[in-house]
Amino acid sequence: MAFVSGDLEATLAAASGTDAALFSELRQAFIESLARQIDLLQRSRCDANWEVSAMRLKGLAASFHAEPLIMLAEQALEAAPGDPAIIRKLQSFLDHFAVR
Repeated sequence: MAFVSGDLEATLAAASGTDAALFSELRQAFIESLARQIDLLQRSRCDANWEVSAMRLKGLAASFHAEPLIMLAEQALEAAPGDPAIIRKLQSFLDHFAVR
């Protein structure tokens, strides 16, 4: 599955302007927040914890205009807690974005 992160990169660029250090810092903060939410989803064992983590993930994605991630968060909201398929998709998104 390929993910397009153009809007996300553009949002980070718009927020940081010409400051390359700020761009890197914002990008790293996004990566860390995403990794934290994926970890929380992986450890969720009840509907409430899963839903809170998925909603936080959706909020993070919306804040950075990351449409593919918003769609994945919506899939997580519809999935059962601990669904390994959605966790793999989210991890794939993170892995793809983190290597850029």
